[in-house]
Amino acid sequence: MYIPKKYGYSKKDYCPFCQKEAMTYNNQKVPVCSAHKTSTLQNMKCVCGKILDLKNGKFGPFFSCLSCGNMSLKKILEVNTVQENQGSTVQNQSFQNKNSFSKSNDTTNKERKEITIRSDDPRY
Repeated sequence: MYIPKKYGYSKKDYCPFCQKEAMTYNNQKVPVCSAHKTSTLQNMKCVCGKILDLKNGKFGPFFSCLSCGNMSLKKILEVNTVQENQGSTVQNQSFQNKNSFSKSNDTTNKERKEITIRSDDPRY
């Protein structure tokens, strides 16, 4: 069965800094969200240890290594950790791990009863 493509669903770019959907490009022509518009990717290294050159092509940004050749942006972001610049206007958000289930699990363990269900029981 043939399902036609919908407009805008074929390619989605994500921000390398926060993993949100990218809406604009920064000065390096890397797709980023509106909050990281002034941020830049710096000090990206290849698997072999050499510094990579950021280039922009027909299908988007990619990195070039002298010994390994061209590599996609996605592959390089998996290898490297992306850090924001000091001049970036984005503030780091700290999330507190509040697990509401941990308190309820402690109380339910004390109140639990073991029930044996047989296969010929009409209630179950």
